[in-house]
Amino acid sequence: MTTAKTFDLSGKAALVTGASSGLGMHFARCLGEAGASVVLAARRTDRLQALQAELAARKIAAAAIALDVQSAESVGQALDAAGPLDIVVNNAGISIVKPALDMPEEDWDAVVDTNLRGAWLVAQGAAKRWAADKRPGSIVNIASILGLRTIGQVAPYNASKAGLIHLTRALAMEWARYRIRVNAICPGYIETEMNGDFWKTPGGQKLIERIPQRRIGKPEELDGALLLLASDAGSFMTGSVITVDGGHTVSSL
Repeated sequence: MTTAKTFDLSGKAALVTGASSGLGMHFARCLGEAGASVVLAARRTDRLQALQAELAARKIAAAAIALDVQSAESVGQALDAAGPLDIVVNNAGISIVKPALDMPEEDWDAVVDTNLRGAWLVAQGAAKRWAADKRPGSIVNIASILGLRTIGQVAPYNASKAGLIHLTRALAMEWARYRIRVNAICPGYIETEMNGDFWKTPGGQKLIERIPQRRIGKPEELDGALLLLASDAGSFMTGSVITVDGGHTVSSL
């Protein structure tokens, strides 16, 4: 098999959670361009429908379904509606910025329930279906370098992403016997529609100075890691955590 064919996702079906904005939208486009049919899942279905129409215009098969990862019932309904899958990208995530001393319980729960419990519900639901059908599958969890290092004001985000990294390893160990691979990507600071203006501020520029490459990443710079883990090119990879951060996590303290 040639190198190009190992990254080819033709004939594969991929579910992307949190596909209504930011990196989720980009991941859906990336997987579709690699040949996969894409199931777009998020709470904001109006934005999903716009993305679905965009992909259809580019001859990429896509379906849009409502999904609230905090609800086990919603997860089950979404997975049933999605039909047989080959790839799941656990991308849905939120962050609430507050000092830990002032973090209300409901804010903690919202972040952890979305970033960690939600990823668990989606992964378990997909894996149960794969195991029952004796079908292999690939799960790609979108973690963060903040699961490896910390910054202030986002304690539940730090904790949830660290938990997601370790959950990735635990599930990879348990599910290998079912031919289910579970891996994670830890993006560094990536420019999206939500944070673009921040990087132009003095605070944003100060953060960029701490990155060895002295710049933030572009969404397309995550494509290589995503396609590696989602495709047959990564067939012997499970429990892997790939950092894509311009060297941020190896910068000096």
